[in-house]
Amino acid sequence: MSRVAIIGVGQSEFVRAYPGSVRELAFEGFKEAMRDARLTTKDVQASVICSAPEYDKQRSPAGVFAEYLGLNPQPTFYVESLCSSSSMGLRTAYALVQSGLHDVVAVIGFQKMSEISSAESQERMGRGADIQWESPFGTMMPAYYAMYARAHMAAHGTTLEDLALIRVKAATYGQLNDKAVYRKPVTLANLIHPEDRMAGPVASPLRVGDCCANADGSSCVIVASEEKARVFCKKPVWILGLGAATTSVNLAGRDLFTGLTVAREASRQAYKMAGVGPEDIDVAEVHDCFTIAEMMAYEDLGFAKPGEGKELIRSKATYKEGSIPVNVDGGLLSKGHPIGATGGSQIRTVVLQLREEAGPIQVKSPEIGLVHNIGGVGLYGNVSIFGR
Repeated sequence: MSRVAIIGVGQSEFVRAYPGSVRELAFEGFKEAMRDARLTTKDVQASVICSAPEYDKQRSPAGVFAEYLGLNPQPTFYVESLCSSSSMGLRTAYALVQSGLHDVVAVIGFQKMSEISSAESQERMGRGADIQWESPFGTMMPAYYAMYARAHMAAHGTTLEDLALIRVKAATYGQLNDKAVYRKPVTLANLIHPEDRMAGPVASPLRVGDCCANADGSSCVIVASEEKARVFCKKPVWILGLGAATTSVNLAGRDLFTGLTVAREASRQAYKMAGVGPEDIDVAEVHDCFTIAEMMAYEDLGFAKPGEGKELIRSKATYKEGSIPVNVDGGLLSKGHPIGATGGSQIRTVVLQLREEAGPIQVKSPEIGLVHNIGGVGLYGNVSIFGR
């Protein structure tokens, strides 16, 4: 089986309120990726557009973007799996290239969340759960993850300070990321002092500082066959392994609340396909929509045994100089979370790391990188492994 590569990556700045239209927003990430890959629109044989519907007013964005970006008459597709949409888009593009249908595919993720109010956004996130049996009773995204945080604390002795340490790390690197929404320092005191805004309650035990912010943004990943990658790219990054899984949308149908079964299953698939294990990963991007989500990812991905993820953050093993650097671009907690663009942004970070082009957040000589992207409250799980 021939190899499939990523030959270009791009991302807009993630902002709280993008002033232009969704098509202009999509162009920001697309333009950067096309320049990175040194392609023209004639070189792109298909596009995969990724977002979560109902956060912006444009219906059927794939056709709108194909026209605006100059990608007609090539085919375009729309992919949605909530927050993991653009990782699922990568999986789709990989299949299209590996099948021989297309040699070069653009995966474009976007979300313009500022077109609706924060209250409307939370309501739509709630409807990412079961609208018959759960969301009508007022459950929202922070409340769901608060349940996981409570379970993890009860089972493993995880503390509020452990979660705060994850936010401090995110801010440490978010300050260095010129694409991030939140570029201010955060200290442990900010999350512990009851009068500090960051310590304000959201859904106990989660505080303001434990939650990522909504954002507007776009990302783009250019996927190519090995033959085309050799032609267009001096530093192709190879897709080594892909894993994807789903679980019960209704939390009453689940039996694990100290981790995400979809992450465990998707990582098992990706490690097997890539022929590597957790010990081989040099840098990782994980879906830290909440601090507890990053803690669980340490364990779900095999970087730590169940209950021992807290030791990684306490020892700073997940910092840039540590044994397993995680989210050294600030993660969702600092970058913000424009739902459909998030996976593509994570992939961009890992690609730049493997090309050793990550600037001040560069990890020393990484060979293999991993992206962990979750949709909804652990409803969809995608794990992707890359090598240079």
